[in-house]
Amino acid sequence: MPESPLQLTLLQGIARNDRMDFILQKAVELGVQTIQPIWMQRSQTRLKRERLEKRISHWQGVITSACEQSGRSVLPQLSLPEDYATRINSVTASDLRLMLQPDAGACLPDLKKPAGGISILVGPEGGLAPEEQTLARAAGFTGVRIGPRILRTETAALAALAGIQTLWGDFS
Repeated sequence: MPESPLQLTLLQGIARNDRMDFILQKAVELGVQTIQPIWMQRSQTRLKRERLEKRISHWQGVITSACEQSGRSVLPQLSLPEDYATRINSVTASDLRLMLQPDAGACLPDLKKPAGGISILVGPEGGLAPEEQTLARAAGFTGVRIGPRILRTETAALAALAGIQTLWGDFS
């Protein structure tokens, strides 16, 4: 199966337990190339080194299985978890940077098809803190909403990826 024509990066606020597994699995199925777990203010778990290493290994297994199941030919990259303030300022300059925000004025169809990659920032349970939203805007992220309802973290990431694939990717 060919890979998505879009260069998709998911910057995901670390969610609890099986929610993170679900996000990773479905993001791979929807064509994401890079997944960057991020420690955010509202991330409910902060793992110590040994547990974090086990969790990363587990996540890599989830990604590998999802890649095999969906028939993808390229294994998506799982980056090591990073602190939000560190990571938010290092997103590639050519990317369309989207921050999922339920009260944003823009929706995905309002945006032009990007020439480069697309980075999607999704908060953990409880969303992005106001300070995190401010930092994201300063780093060039545009707030977008995915419909009229507030979505759970695991739903928001997948709805955004499906919408992007429908508008500009291999669902069209």
